[in-house]
Amino acid sequence: MKTKFLVGAALSALLFAAPAFAQSGSTDQAELVKLLKAQAEEIAALRARLDKIETARPAAPAPVQQAAPTRRVDVANDETVAGSFAPQLAAADLADQTVAQARALQNASNVTAEWRGGLPIFRSADGKFLFKMRGRIINHVSSTFGSNYDARNITTTGARALRIGIEGAVGPHFFYQFENDFADNVSDVGTMFVGWRNDIGKVSYDVRFGNMFNDRGFEGSGGSDAPPFLERNVVGTSIIPQRGFYGIALMSRLFWNTGHASITLSGDSVDATQAANDSRTVMARAHWNPVKTDRSLLHVGLWGFDEALSSRGTGTLTRNTVIGGRFNGNLRVQTGTLTGGTGTTGYGAELGGYVGPLWVMGEAGKRVAHLNAGRPDFESKAWSLSTGFFVTGDLPPYNPRLGTFAQPRVLRPVFDGGPGAIEILARYENLEYSGIPNATKGEAATIGTNWYLDSIIRVQLNLIHWKTNNRAGSFTGKDSGETVSAGFGITF
Repeated sequence: MKTKFLVGAALSALLFAAPAFAQSGSTDQAELVKLLKAQAEEIAALRARLDKIETARPAAPAPVQQAAPTRRVDVANDETVAGSFAPQLAAADLADQTVAQARALQNASNVTAEWRGGLPIFRSADGKFLFKMRGRIINHVSSTFGSNYDARNITTTGARALRIGIEGAVGPHFFYQFENDFADNVSDVGTMFVGWRNDIGKVSYDVRFGNMFNDRGFEGSGGSDAPPFLERNVVGTSIIPQRGFYGIALMSRLFWNTGHASITLSGDSVDATQAANDSRTVMARAHWNPVKTDRSLLHVGLWGFDEALSSRGTGTLTRNTVIGGRFNGNLRVQTGTLTGGTGTTGYGAELGGYVGPLWVMGEAGKRVAHLNAGRPDFESKAWSLSTGFFVTGDLPPYNPRLGTFAQPRVLRPVFDGGPGAIEILARYENLEYSGIPNATKGEAATIGTNWYLDSIIRVQLNLIHWKTNNRAGSFTGKDSGETVSAGFGITF
């Protein structure tokens, strides 16, 4: 079209110029005719050349039939995957997906970055490599009053968790995760492992190696952002190996449609001491959901561990267990200094479930710590009964794949104009240390509420009435009081 326009313009200019030539006294009539003839031949050649070019140009392509958009697969709620039925949960961590969920995420879109769960997931062009930052910010404020000891009636603040980390996958089978915690202004390695997963018919499994969190009890198996209360119950905090919540371990897990089982062999947590044997812990847990429908579920769980203590720690078994909130260091159930331990054995049971927005969960456990020199065993007994109700109608954030609570999927987030998810809570817990000269006990009743603004942000409030009866330390004898705790948490 542009070339035709130029040819037409040239011809028009020539026609307008012709009268001027005719009127010029110095231009002969014959020369003018000759000039016009030459110009006409040149225009004809240009037009022929243009026609040839237009003939050779390919026809405009037909409109491309757009492929149907790729169906976005919700990897957290794919009900076709064994054990992954959980429409009320936020998207699963890359390291906690099944093979089918990992494939769905890798094939879900041809984009190389997707915003999900508070931070983007980066994906290679072929979908083979996945990478995501992860983190957790949980801050608490706590105020205690009513104690017989003024030193216990204090107000404090603290960071329950200040974590940053990464997680990723290579293909549907290989995965990894790493987190570091900066709470209390201390850099501390938390989760750190690599793993492999696969399917065998209707069951799946994974094997992971690294510094890992215990799979032990309902609240003892979840991270700091998982329990519905600001602190885990006394079963999760007291019926525990002496090494604590973490250990360098080899863990294998088996999953089926109605439950899971795990077995773990671990040493101590990440440290810089390699001049003596680590402690050795063997731990196992299994849970079963004999009832599982769209809006109801029954949970049954059993777990146990056996720990051989390293001689380098002189068998220290001292316990100072939280009873009225984490951020009052004077408010603990204390045994006093206790050494000479050779090992510990612990076990527990879980029973609960939910119907619609109402959930109930009971846990009980016992730990027997063996002492040297023929002394009697040091025993720890704990139990807890908790319940919650979502007044906004949301389902409890129960994860049937792992048998614990997780991040909820909020139906009507505040940032979309909704109320968020509002939950009211109640719990009673009891702890007793016996078999030692400084036998002691504690109990607590808690009421609280959680407000989940969306699947990432939550605000929590707990009112705790506690009692202690310590026989060692600075706060001996019967004592009781109240603690008000509040917290703000972000998990991404």
